Amino acid sequence: MGKNSLMHGQQNNGTGIGEAAAYDRRRRPVGPHYKWIALSNTTLGVLMASIDASIVLISLPAIFNGIHVNPLAPGETNYFLWMLLGYMVVTATLLVTFGRISDMFGRVKMYNLGFAIFAVGSTLLWLTPGTGNTGALELILFRLVQGVGSGFLFANSTAILTDAFPPNQRGLAMGINQIAAILGSVIGLILGGILAFFS
Repeated sequence: MGKNSLMHGQQNNGTGIGEAAAYDRRRRPVGPHYKWIALSNTTLGVLMASIDASIVLISLPAIFNGIHVNPLAPGETNYFLWMLLGYMVVTATLLVTFGRISDMFGRVKMYNLGFAIFAVGSTLLWLTPGTGNTGALELILFRLVQGVGSGFLFANSTAILTDAFPPNQRGLAMGINQIAAILGSVIGLILGGILAFFS
């Protein structure tokens, strides 16, 4: 009775309904294997997002050849810069905002939304119909969509692991997660070169 009254008082004193609901979700009991599912899922998401940050570095010449654009020609260097940096700029800019939104509406829900946005951006990049300047703008736009999804993935992976793992295992979980992020930046360079060679 006292705990319920305290929670009810906190809701009325400014914590807000969204934060109280998030508190209840985080305290809800989960199965014994949930933490490993959370670790594998967030590690995969961080790996994909970090691969995507570096995959275009080596493959940019092949990409621009494919859409028949010379990114070093006068007036077209913006395409080169946005293709290279747009993804990382969007991801870094939205991290704090997405972290706050996820605290309000649920970290797992927002993480899954990020996965969906990232998948949509990746599919659109694969289906890019245009060539020339139109194709370059489409590629940049779809990379920015990927960056939005990546922002949700990066903003929530560590928070989900913190909720899922007990204090004595959090270091292990976060270490695995961060190794995947670092490894992804290396894999992206290699994978970009391989894909550029074959296509």
